[in-house]
Order: sequence, then C-alpha cells, then structure tokens
Amino acid sequence: MEADNPNRTLRTTPQFALYQRENFWKSNNGEVPPFNTEPAALEDLARTKLTQNGWYYASSNAGQSRTHTVNRQAFYRHRIIPRILVDTNQRDTATEIFGHKVAAPIGFAPVGINKIYHPLGELPVATIAGELNLPYCLSTAGSHPVEDVGAANDAGAQRSNVDACRFFQLYMPHDDELTRSILERAVKSGFTACILTVDTWQLGWRHDDINTSNYAFYHGTGADLGLSDPVFQKRLREKGIDAKTQPNEAGALWIDNVWHGRAHTWEKVKWVMELWRELSGGKPFCLKGIQAVGDAEKAVEMGVDGIVVSNHAGRQVDGAVASLDALEQIVDAVGDKTYIMFDSGVRSASDVFKALALGAKFVFVGRLWIWGLAIMGEPGVRHVLKSLLAEFDILLNVAGFRNVAEITRSALESGPKDYPLLHVTSKL
Repeated sequence: MEADNPNRTLRTTPQFALYQRENFWKSNNGEVPPFNTEPAALEDLARTKLTQNGWYYASSNAGQSRTHTVNRQAFYRHRIIPRILVDTNQRDTATEIFGHKVAAPIGFAPVGINKIYHPLGELPVATIAGELNLPYCLSTAGSHPVEDVGAANDAGAQRSNVDACRFFQLYMPHDDELTRSILERAVKSGFTACILTVDTWQLGWRHDDINTSNYAFYHGTGADLGLSDPVFQKRLREKGIDAKTQPNEAGALWIDNVWHGRAHTWEKVKWVMELWRELSGGKPFCLKGIQAVGDAEKAVEMGVDGIVVSNHAGRQVDGAVASLDALEQIVDAVGDKTYIMFDSGVRSASDVFKALALGAKFVFVGRLWIWGLAIMGEPGVRHVLKSLLAEFDILLNVAGFRNVAEITRSALESGPKDYPLLHVTSKL
C-alpha cells in the first residue's frame, strides 16, 4: 500500500497493486470507484446496460451451459498454497510472449461484434490493451476494419511509451483469396501472430440467441472488418449486393464466409500456416480450441508455434471437458514442446494463477472486459483490467511469489474431478 515502496525501483512494470490504494483513497476526494469489479456484480451491472440481444450474445452458452458450468467448477477443485516470509518486495508481474515483453501473463481474448456492447466496438478495447502493455487479439468477427484496430492499439501503447503487442485471430473462410487478403491486411497493420480458431466453423446451439433471431450480422451490424476488405468487396459486386442499401444481405454474405459450417482439416491448417509465415516473414502461428491430447500432439508434430487450450468458454460443445482439466493433461503431454496458452472460464487473478500453475504460459480473458466495455466504454475496460492486474500483483505479494516463473504445480493442492450436475442461474 506504500506508494514509495522500494519495489518500484526493482520492477519492470508499474506497481499495479497501488490501484487498490487509489480506490481506497477516492472517498477523501469526494469520489467513488467507477463500479464493483466482483465478477457477479460486474455481470449484473453489464446486463442493465446492454440491450437484450447484446446481453444474450455475450452471455449465451451452448446447450444447457454444462460446459460453461464445469469450466468454473474445475477452478474450484484447485487450492493455492500460500508461502510466508518470502521477499515479495522484489516481485514483478512481467512475462514474455513470442518475444514481446508484456506487463503480465494476461491478454485480451478475441471476441467478435464488439459494437453490440458499445458503439465504439473494438477500438477502446485495443486502446486499453496497448496502454496497459497487454496483448490484444482481434477476432475475424470484429466490427471495425483491421487497420483501425491496429491504429487504436498503437495509440494506447504510445500513452505508456511501450511497444504494442497484438495478434490476429483467424476464422478461416473456404475462399482462399479472401483468407490471403485478410491476413495480408493483418500483417500490414502490425499484427505479429496468427491464432487460427479450430473449434468454430459454425456457432454452437445457443438457445437464447436462436429464440430471439439474435445474429447481428444478419441485421446489418458487425461486418465492418469484412466490408472493408477489397476481396470481399469484389464478392459483393459479384453477387450484386450493395452494402449500403442491403446491409443485412452484405453482413450475411460476410459471416457466412466466416462461420460457414464446413469443417477444415489438418491439411488446410498446414496451408494457412505456410501462407501466414510467407506473408509475415515467419511470425508465430498458433491454434486455438485444442482440448484433446491427441490434437495437441498433432499440432506440435505439424510445427505450430503455440496452442490455446480452450473450449470457447463453453459456447460451442455442450457437455465438453473443462478447459482447465484439458490444460492439465495437455501440459503433461506436450508442455515442453510448444508455447501453451489458456482461456475459458477465467474470472479472477486466482484463476489466472491456477492456470499458470498447471502449466499455461499465458492466460486470455474475455467476458470480464466485455462487461467493462458495456458498462463504461474505454474507462470501463481500463477499470476492469487495472483491477485484475492489481489483484494479480497483490495475490503474488500475499501468497509469497516473486514472479511468474515461481508459479508451478507445487503451488496448488488439487482435489478429484468430482463435478456434481448443477442448475445455475448465473452466467458466471
């Protein structure tokens, strides 16, 4: 809590823990913190700010939310073992990802159609990621042109005098010319890794969205990344579709190229990996959506630079294995052979810690920053992520860990995989 803690001279990152002190002091200045970042309270407030369709799209999961539920339960079975009398005055939250020095092992997961959460869409999110020196990952389903998002990320990084770190998440069309065009734009816009998502050729069955015809692209919203692409513009002309007068038809043609319902195979993964490396000069290529050990082994054999262990936050396959449980098995199999990242179900610093302890090198968060964006735009995203960084910094301090490298499996006590079937009303 001491602002002049000698730790400030030893760190390569800000003293994120001081954000706690800043918020405690606010009432002395007649101020209050922006909003409560406790995950359930955060979600409840976001729900009041969003339209029904915005809420449904952000919160809906596949089927009966069984995978979403088990994602959270998997975190509960692991307990952190604090250490005492460790000189955590020398702690630092920094880490590296693909050669980038970043403030913490926490990144912005790729999330599509941000304009349904806030009119400025991805722009404030990319800006804050740059400002906080955290990696930002743009979805192919993003609702702004690639170039604009890259510029926003650079602007945020310039605020803190750091180098922006951003990745492009690809939903691969079956139109090879369009795939090449999208990736060329990403490279020219400064995106330094490609993360191909392999679990979403088609959206999972999400009851609330289907019941309300809740598909923004079919209703003229969210297709700007595609509409700004020269190859896709050619496809519109070939179909005789005017994007200005026929926004629904244009949006449908775009998203039907992205979530097309036609599976790709390992052979196509090899093709796009080689394409990305050709266009980018050999920058990292990763797969997102790995859950089976055999698939992780195949990815390593193919030569990918990294994998994201993820079940799409429970939004694709209802009743699937918990992402955290999959992580544990995959790390045992290939943890020393590729760069392993994690997402799905992360709600707190302790969740980040547990994923790192189980062998992930990096953790992406999604719904937390969505709620912040919905509540207050750019300041909301900043508050949520600064709070998460402060919580992580404080967790290292009070649990006795000086840096990310010290977070290993010995830091956890783990119980059995005994998950009762729960009926949950919360989307958390």
